[in-house]
Amino acid sequence: MQMNSIREIKAVMQAVSTYKLFAANSERALSDIANRPQVSRETENYLARIDNISSAEELVSDTRVFNYVMRAYGLEEMSYAKAMVRRVLEGGIDDDKALANQLTDSRFKQLATDFNFARYGETTTTFERTRTGVVDKYYQQTMEIDAGERSDGARLAMYFKRKAGEVENTYSILADPALLKVVQTVFQLPAEMSYLDIEKQAEMINKRLDIEDLSDPEKIDKLISRFLPLWDISGEEAVSVPPLVTLFSNTNTLSVDLLTSIQNMKKF
Repeated sequence: MQMNSIREIKAVMQAVSTYKLFAANSERALSDIANRPQVSRETENYLARIDNISSAEELVSDTRVFNYVMRAYGLEEMSYAKAMVRRVLEGGIDDDKALANQLTDSRFKQLATDFNFARYGETTTTFERTRTGVVDKYYQQTMEIDAGERSDGARLAMYFKRKAGEVENTYSILADPALLKVVQTVFQLPAEMSYLDIEKQAEMINKRLDIEDLSDPEKIDKLISRFLPLWDISGEEAVSVPPLVTLFSNTNTLSVDLLTSIQNMKKF
């Protein structure tokens, strides 16, 4: 057997075996994560202090609680942007003009949905979704990070499995770099397609993928089974996109001045 063939087999096995390891033993993996001393301490701190938080300002001001929440929603890379996150939380989701509805990154809308201070005010943090719901998300994110340390492809596959059912249309995929990368890999679409008009990108995906398939767990598993070996054979690294660049749609919903202001919030 040629050396290149051996390397390809090892590459395929790395992603496939890692994904299978975590998918088949997810309950045990989550339990192990919950019992880690550092995770346990941060979780206890979060549950003890979240009861005393009654506003978006208080949430972003408590660094440990804030960081816990940001990891839970997969937003660790945006932890520096406290002012922007505060605006997201204070705006809620009920108003079409709310910041959470202006951002194409669905993670912010999910955050504003669960921590809807605009709608529930001081009672926002009394719901289970902001207590055990956040803790469960934190454990899940940590498990996916663990998988990613072994295989970037496995982490992307786990993310895709978790988020695919929430996809409403093709534009939801285009707005999420991780989902898009999986779809591009499965259907061998070039990364350069992102330079095309958004309508053309959507057309390319629609020709190959029926969005309704993403509501079928069996079809999602089939897509993942195709993705994993293709990802590793390609030898690509995990998708990495500057967060602020990818927050906004191509529809010019937000002005350049607002984008600049949000970028400046890093100084908060």
